[in-house]
Amino acid sequence: MLERRSSHDDLIDHLVRSTALQRGEAARVILDVLAYFDEGTDDFVRRRHRELQSGGLVNTEIFERIAAELPHRAVAPPELSLRQLRRIVYG
Repeated sequence: MLERRSSHDDLIDHLVRSTALQRGEAARVILDVLAYFDEGTDDFVRRRHRELQSGGLVNTEIFERIAAELPHRAVAPPELSLRQLRRIVYG
């Protein structure tokens, strides 16, 4: 019987060989990274707003920081104004 391999098995094997991660841990890391990069702009803005707000920052600082972070995403969205960012969070 042929062994069924996932599309990420080569990467999992590489992480197991090159780190102290066990196979299950490496698979979870890969899935977490893929989910992070699959996150859309609106979801990213909302998540970062929650994280920064829980860290004690005020909205003025939060929206400026998010605006500065967006161009560095793997797939950068078009430039968003602070008003557009607030609208994403608050509707």
